[in-house]
Order: sequence, then structure tokens, then C-alpha cells
Amino acid sequence: MRQIIVGVAELAVVHNPAVLVTIGLGSCVGISFHDPVAKIGALAHVVLPSIERSKYKENPLKFADSAIETAVKIMLQKGCSRNRIKSKIAGGASMFSFRDGMNIGEKNVEAVMRKLNEMKIPVLASDTGGNYGRTLEFHVETGVMVVKSAFRGTKEI
Repeated sequence: MRQIIVGVAELAVVHNPAVLVTIGLGSCVGISFHDPVAKIGALAHVVLPSIERSKYKENPLKFADSAIETAVKIMLQKGCSRNRIKSKIAGGASMFSFRDGMNIGEKNVEAVMRKLNEMKIPVLASDTGGNYGRTLEFHVETGVMVVKSAFRGTKEI
């Protein structure tokens, strides 16, 4: 089974069989997309909530809103059906405490959920929050996301 590493602010969209992997999710959020009929899956590793509020727009895959739009656009180009695309998310931890109460992980999760809801893409499962990092393996064939953490062990969602 081929493994494809998805780095920070990157996206992979592939036909089955493949395992998409992203390592080191702290406040970042990993979003998987799956169309089981077309046998196509995607994994995005987003860093920040919204491209609209950023002055650094050179990489739209860095942002929750624009990365989700890009993933869905590519999946549709590859033959997926909009009403079959489902998602799972993980990450969005609170890795640092800030005096002003800013929690980028929480803001990232909120932005991801808002955009997926806006695009009418159901979220089948999630593993977000906490104060620990995660590594994800998304199995395109089954749609299973394996979430690994040094502190919480391994679970499938």
C-alpha cells in the first residue's frame, strides 16, 4: 500500500489504494475527504482559520477555508460526486497558553467546521482539542482515519 506524506499546509488527492499521512498536528487540523464510490480520498493539513483575514495569501492550502475549497474542487475534477463526499477531522489542540486567551487550535476547528457545514459536507467523526499532538493516517480504501498520539495511544475514527 503506497503511503503519501502530506506536509504542513499541503494537500493530497488520490485514487485508492493509498494511505495519506500527516505528522505533527498540534494546533493545526487534518481534514480527510472521502468518496467511496469514486474511490478517491484527500487529506489537508491546515495551519490557520481563514485566508480572508491574512496578508499572506501565497499558499491557500495553509488556511482552513481555502484548503477545503481546493480539496473539493480537485475531487470533483477527478470524478467525485459532491453529495458523496464525507469528511473526518483531527487536531486543533491547545499547545500553548496565551495571556489574551487566543487559542488557534480552537479557532482552526471552528473555521473547518464552519466551512464544511457551509459546503454541506458531513463530518462523520472528529478527534479535536486537548493539549497534545497527533499523527494521522487516512486509509482511502476504507475511509478510516487512524489517530495516533504519544499521550493518548491510537484510535480509529
